[in-house]
Amino acid sequence: MGCPGLFITGTDTGVGKTFVTCAIARTLADRGVNVGAYKPAVSGAERDPSGRTIWRDLEELWTATGAQFPRERIAPQRFEAPLAPPTAARAEGSQVDPGLLRGGAGWWKDRCDLLLVEGAGGLLSPIADHETVADLATDLGFPLIVVARLGLGTINHTLLTLEAARNRGLAVAGIVLNEAEPSASDPSINTNAADLAELTDVPVLEVVQFQPESQFKLSRTDWSKLVDVGDDS
Repeated sequence: MGCPGLFITGTDTGVGKTFVTCAIARTLADRGVNVGAYKPAVSGAERDPSGRTIWRDLEELWTATGAQFPRERIAPQRFEAPLAPPTAARAEGSQVDPGLLRGGAGWWKDRCDLLLVEGAGGLLSPIADHETVADLATDLGFPLIVVARLGLGTINHTLLTLEAARNRGLAVAGIVLNEAEPSASDPSINTNAADLAELTDVPVLEVVQFQPESQFKLSRTDWSKLVDVGDDS
């Protein structure tokens, strides 16, 4: 694709992929890395106070990368219904363009030091007709970051995602456990990371308890070193 990258996927929808992607972007920017963000297909639009159609994920990625890249390059395929992209596209009498899913990543060549690609839903979620997120991740070839829900039930979902990745020959750089919604009464949030360490050799890079701070960063991990991007700052 012309520059190194990471592909951020999840164990489910709503686990905080965009939150984690933005946090990685801000952390990299602080270290002098010119980071790009690419969400090949986004669905689920809102209306802002002026009545303008917006996609919250797109706006967050645009802001996290310094508002320096065109929105249409961050998310070239946008659909309004809060459904999987191919279903949302059909509701509009359209369809997801598989070529653009891949070709849109090519625009970033020589425009950033590292590209963060955020999938839609989980690894086996549909991204286009007859294609899953895993198919796109395979073609792009970037190591995966698996965002998993911090809480009870995450072990099964995470291991299933890792198995699906392994069966497709996808490299997984690590796991981020994220508490997307506060769950103080769930004692498993204190044991998830240790349990996963016993069951897989994929490292848990970060454990994020519920974090309302919009400018949150994930600075425990040197994200650039996961893909051998130097820090020239």
